[in-house]
Amino acid sequence: EEVAELTRGGRANDFHGRFAFFTVIECFEDRSVRRDLAAMVEEEPQVENVVIVGSGPAAHTAAIYTARAELKPLLFEGLLAGGVAAGGQLTTTTDVENFPGFPDGISGMEITERFRAQSINMGTRILTETISSVDFGSFPYEVTSENGTVVRAKALVIASGATAKRMDIPGAGDNGFWQRGVSACAVCDGAAPFFRGKPLAVIGGGDSAMEEATFLTKYGSKVYVVVRRDVLRASKTMQQRARANPKIEFLYSHAVTEALGSGKFLEQLKIKDLKTEEERIIDCNGLFFAIGHLPNTQFVSHAVDTDDQGYIITKPDSTATNVRGVFACGDCQDKKWRQAITAAGSGCMSALEVEHYLQELEDDQPVTNGATEVPLEGGQPA
Repeated sequence: EEVAELTRGGRANDFHGRFAFFTVIECFEDRSVRRDLAAMVEEEPQVENVVIVGSGPAAHTAAIYTARAELKPLLFEGLLAGGVAAGGQLTTTTDVENFPGFPDGISGMEITERFRAQSINMGTRILTETISSVDFGSFPYEVTSENGTVVRAKALVIASGATAKRMDIPGAGDNGFWQRGVSACAVCDGAAPFFRGKPLAVIGGGDSAMEEATFLTKYGSKVYVVVRRDVLRASKTMQQRARANPKIEFLYSHAVTEALGSGKFLEQLKIKDLKTEEERIIDCNGLFFAIGHLPNTQFVSHAVDTDDQGYIITKPDSTATNVRGVFACGDCQDKKWRQAITAAGSGCMSALEVEHYLQELEDDQPVTNGATEVPLEGGQPA
């Protein structure tokens, strides 16, 4: 009974618990009994105060704050999660000039490496594994990675981000001019020196495309908006604003068929009139995809509330979700701003809420079978 009690809720996985555990089993003379009892603790998943899923500014800010609060966070940064290297969308950005503290700017890859280094220096443990599933049926929640690692979490911070949708256009991919004139974030990259005073293009017909095209007119000599249909999906207000800008030219019923350049950077686009099938080449030094993002939330969407696009829904003025002890921050929850600095801010919010939540758990302590009891609503943790 004492052995069973020590294994419940992962108590045998902390230092004092393990010491007590092995002290108890050494009382047995039969080696086979000791071996079987020892296997009980080895099979029990590690119980963590907080598990963070993500690798961008939201995840690392949450990690830094929870580490400073001595919660010993475990962060799963993913292995090409969403098709992007650890660090998230920032790793696909050349120069970051709008994050405070870097007056001369900094590359997207370097700033994400600094985020990671600071998290580790604060005491965060990082696993380069992608989370495949979370079982909310019992508490602490069971978190499983694609590598087979299983841990149990009292609190879960989802900062898994969103992946910008890209089009499979010859010359615009990773082996072409991607990040050398082709981007999926005008606000992130549009102010780069090699876009200034040059003709640029945006693909898309929604509000994001209108907003990005308008933003790019601050830097480019001209901005083409390439729309596959002969109408825009954007709101009337956004349409009117874009149409009123003399630098914006709409190419309706057109598609980009190839990105071209004779050197290191994008120089031209081949475009096709979808009605006449006629193709022509236009000068263009920057191509920006504005066709939406895909939030990386599939691994929790069975229990955590999301909207029709897959973005996690959080409570007003909070990062708390509908599942008790589960918090969401960054681009997996924010479909409006999608900036590194706003993601970092929401990561801070999640960390502070986790700290308060864990304190409430400790103070409350309704215990069932050694684990904190979690009320259920509709079969899911409330």
